[in-house]
Amino acid sequence: MQIQVVKSKIHSVKVAGANLDHIGSITIDEDLMDAANIIQGEKIQVVNNNNGERLDTYVIPGPRNSGEITLNGAAAHKVSIGDVLILITYAFMDIESAKVFKPSLVFPNEVNNLLN
Repeated sequence: MQIQVVKSKIHSVKVAGANLDHIGSITIDEDLMDAANIIQGEKIQVVNNNNGERLDTYVIPGPRNSGEITLNGAAAHKVSIGDVLILITYAFMDIESAKVFKPSLVFPNEVNNLLN
């Protein structure tokens, strides 16, 4: 049996941009992606602490050391610049592996989204 568990979490990042004209996705500073073990194109859940919205999309890398967190396309309607988000990815694994698995948890600087 396989279960779904948290693989990665980027906690309390601020929305830096909302781009309605982009086809879709979320752009994340590639340094944050690396720290959280998230890859380009990976499915991600976006949780907005300001308005309670939750959505799923996929990740595209943003410039390193930029702190970029930009919601693109239709998802841009679900955020405002400055909103605080939690970004979560999940993985399927067997129960025994899940019992010992340690997710990648990242807590960037809450002012500029950069790693300290």
